[in-house]
Amino acid sequence: MTLPIVRTVADLRAQVSSWRAQGLKAALVPTMGALHDGHLTLVRRGRELADRVIATVFVNPTQFGPNEDFARYPRDEAGDAAKLAGAGCDLLFAPTVDVMYPAGFSTSIDVGPVTTRWEGAFRPGHFQGVATVVTKLLLQAGADTACFGEKDYQQLCTIRQLVRDLDIPVAIEGVPTVREADGLALSSRNAYLSAEQRQVAGQLNRVMRTTIDRLHAGGSVETILADGTAALLAADFTAVDYLALVDAATLEPLPTPAPGRLICTARLGAVRLLDNMAV
Repeated sequence: MTLPIVRTVADLRAQVSSWRAQGLKAALVPTMGALHDGHLTLVRRGRELADRVIATVFVNPTQFGPNEDFARYPRDEAGDAAKLAGAGCDLLFAPTVDVMYPAGFSTSIDVGPVTTRWEGAFRPGHFQGVATVVTKLLLQAGADTACFGEKDYQQLCTIRQLVRDLDIPVAIEGVPTVREADGLALSSRNAYLSAEQRQVAGQLNRVMRTTIDRLHAGGSVETILADGTAALLAADFTAVDYLALVDAATLEPLPTPAPGRLICTARLGAVRLLDNMAV
């Protein structure tokens, strides 16, 4: 089956209105393309929650910093459409930059404290770009549910906050991270890793699991996190931007071992690998 593709907001809304007239519910899966099984798991989850699934493919320029990989970010619309069709998607919304940010566009959304630490500190402006484009996509599609992966955990928390704050009538569904056999979280940017870097990358999962085991056993959070950081550097990661135990909703650091989220970003050359796990 060939997946129908729409490129304008009017055409997207017309299709959703047609489904609504039939009493059907819709799920939205926003993506930037370069799809892998993590994205397709979101589509399959959307299929469980609704009658129809809309995927979006839009490489959003406003969430990339000036020295980031917007120009070289992988793009393969035909391949993505084939994968989406195979996963049970019903419609692809693939707008151009001019559709999403027409001449004179000047609004941005700042979600506040949940965005300021961690990725927000390392990528200034990133979450304003994410929040703005996701808000637009949610309002454009008018879906009942929207599915986001837990791999980008701070992004998921940001989206939950903006939906609550702006009273957007959509249920946000967090979907567990899909991993490779060695535990590496699936990511479109994994394609940037060399063969040697890919071997090192699998150690991220191992170190994080060891860190969680130590947190469960009790002790100094500061010491345990410092040891985890040292273990990543010893495993040949280039740098560790952060390894932190945080509150699962606010992302504020937890000073003592407690239920929360272990979050980490480690670098292999120019590639930043993000991961998180429940504690």
